[in-house]
Amino acid sequence: MQVDPRVPELTAQDFVAMVNATRMCVLVHDAASKDILWANPAACEMLEWSVAELRPLKADDMSSSAQQYDRVIGRAWLQEAVDKGASRIEWHYRAKSGRVIPTDAVAVRVELDRGPAVLVQFRDIEREQEIERELRLTTSWVDALAHHTSTVALMLDSTGTIRFATNTAVPLIGATAGEPLGPLTDYARLRLHGRVSTWDEVRDRADPVTAVQLEVPDGPGREPVWLEGSLERLQETGGDALLMILHDVSERVHGQVRREREMQRENYLARYTAMGDMAMAIAHELGQPLAAAANFLAGARAAAQTDSRVGYGIDNAVRQIERAATIVGSVRAFVGHLEHVQQVADLDDIVEECLYFIRLRADPVGVDVRVDRGPQPVRVQCERVLTGQVVLNLCFNAIDEMAVCSPQRRRLTITTRVEGGAGVLTVDDQGRGLPHDPFAQTFTAKEHGSGIGLALSYRIITRQHGTIWSEGRAEGGSRFGFTLPLAE
Repeated sequence: MQVDPRVPELTAQDFVAMVNATRMCVLVHDAASKDILWANPAACEMLEWSVAELRPLKADDMSSSAQQYDRVIGRAWLQEAVDKGASRIEWHYRAKSGRVIPTDAVAVRVELDRGPAVLVQFRDIEREQEIERELRLTTSWVDALAHHTSTVALMLDSTGTIRFATNTAVPLIGATAGEPLGPLTDYARLRLHGRVSTWDEVRDRADPVTAVQLEVPDGPGREPVWLEGSLERLQETGGDALLMILHDVSERVHGQVRREREMQRENYLARYTAMGDMAMAIAHELGQPLAAAANFLAGARAAAQTDSRVGYGIDNAVRQIERAATIVGSVRAFVGHLEHVQQVADLDDIVEECLYFIRLRADPVGVDVRVDRGPQPVRVQCERVLTGQVVLNLCFNAIDEMAVCSPQRRRLTITTRVEGGAGVLTVDDQGRGLPHDPFAQTFTAKEHGSGIGLALSYRIITRQHGTIWSEGRAEGGSRFGFTLPLAE
């Protein structure tokens, strides 16, 4: 290596001055005896001994009394440096005052004029160990927060991607444990003050904090999950990280929904009661005219024995009047005290009786009506005429729905079967489908519908210890159905 002649060379005294000035502690041991030959001022200050006091000391005099700092171990460490050139260890020195000082110590073999020696450099790592303990404690707290707390917390970046989620948050938002998390909007809808919002709008409002609500859509067999809390921008991270703290308010929200539904049902019950009063009045007023019309037709039938066409028309008119009288009587019984049903009827027979009126409504709008009967009779406990009215209501609603659809979609299918210990009847249409469950929210989806037909159907079936429901069909359209107890 060439030396620049303009730069004066460092002398031995210069190196001594630099070693004395460094804050790194230095001890020099004899390679053979391991006796201390020299110490720099930093080492003397830390160990609280002068060089003269250090020279006669042995490992036991200046090391921790713990077993791992035994003199034999210390000599072996120094000997390893002699044999291999260098060796490192965490060594606990003991100062003159008795204070134990943890250090990171490196021993290096050096060749001096007097022979081989071991140069030991060490520094106090007590503060580092304290910081490390604090970090471990903090890490354990964070781990407890992430895995053992009921707090729902999410850490997100500025794009809305979830970077961290507590264990309680993962199932609530519908994520899969152990898999990477994506954008928050993949799992939930964001809301501000009750209205649907975007991530950008919510993030911009976090200045530094804003209230937020999440709606996690319902999965199979569960209701939507509602989470409410705050989104806070973490200032010390340069604004790129946001913390969302949430709590589950699903029960409160679902309670509000249930109360709203109950209010709707009360409204329909009030309309139903009013209609019952009207039905009683109509039934009372129609009873005598129907009876009188039947008597007049009986007289006309007797006078028309010679004309078969007149007789056919009169016979049919009599049957319809008898049916009207039966319906009026059933309505009077229903709005009175129908508490227990003993009548037994076959659902297939009820459908057959209703088909004339269903096709009468379906033919003008081109709806094809089909019936799919089960392999066995479907004998149920029910009030025959009122159950027929439910069938008519469901079919009429389906026909009205398909009247606005393309002709190739106008097909109505009525199905009867025995399933799960009950008689089942379903009405399938190929209309526009259901925007919501009419039995859960409101009894009609029609723009000008009153909902009374479905409300009455619901009341008739449930009072007969049955169930009634609606659902969308995978191939399009909707299905309405009801069950009734099988006759014993």
